[in-house]
Amino acid sequence: MRIIRYLNDYSNPVVAAVTDDNKIYPLPMNDFMDIIYEAKHAGLTPVNYINELITGKESLQKDLSELNLLVPIVAPEVWASGVTYEKSREARNYETTDKKNDGETCYDKVYNAERPEIFLKSTSTRTVGPNEPVYLRSDSNWQIPEPELGLVITKEGQIVGYTIGNDMSCRDIEGENPLYLPQAKIWKNSCSIGPAIRLSETVANPYNFQITCRIYRNDQLVVEESANTRQLKRKYDELVSFLIRDNKVFDGTVLLTGTSIVPPNNFTLQDEDRIEIEIPEIGVLSNPVKSLVQKTVVN
Repeated sequence: MRIIRYLNDYSNPVVAAVTDDNKIYPLPMNDFMDIIYEAKHAGLTPVNYINELITGKESLQKDLSELNLLVPIVAPEVWASGVTYEKSREARNYETTDKKNDGETCYDKVYNAERPEIFLKSTSTRTVGPNEPVYLRSDSNWQIPEPELGLVITKEGQIVGYTIGNDMSCRDIEGENPLYLPQAKIWKNSCSIGPAIRLSETVANPYNFQITCRIYRNDQLVVEESANTRQLKRKYDELVSFLIRDNKVFDGTVLLTGTSIVPPNNFTLQDEDRIEIEIPEIGVLSNPVKSLVQKTVVN
């Protein structure tokens, strides 16, 4: 079972459940976390609670493709994990400007260390949903999407759902100096999540999500690569445990788990490209790419 948010005919946001046969049932909640709270209060699992709500009710007489989808959750914060896949480590090592060092790099060290790399990726005002544009940073010439599985967690660190995330990244900025990571990762519309949240209790094996990224230019497919979460070096609970350690985390926080899909090294996103990230159990997260033109400040 998946949870979505969409705009109804009156431009009001609606939370809805999508069953495995793709029937859509609007729910009397304002937010994904309301489902988790109400189910717990009723002593039921989220799926059983939703089934009680929708039993005997008519489904929405629309197809999912007809809806104006929103971010499935207005996450107060989105955090991200880095260098959790071998391919990610290789890409980070390639892009670094310090090619003279033949020894162990900082990326090699974090890949093998007990402590993972975790960083703040986005906030609710910087995060967009399906079909909204992600922006290209104006001071970077080497930008790519990073397709990732996202964990939706409670403030205690319980994983209550899975979603898709696009961790937009500037390879040249981070490659110049790892201390530039925040600038390589965080700017306006630099993160997208969606199109739905798969309730965690409905996933038999979360280490078997197949992730596919497709990039279109002038309506032509120019990049298509796939990976599987079985390639992940770290466990989800391990990543979550480091995020919440001595940290204040909010209900509905999303933690992106890293990527194993990196476009060719000679590839960079361009204005008017379109990015699709698919995990069959969750859906397809599609976003157009737009240039973010830096405005001149007049004193």
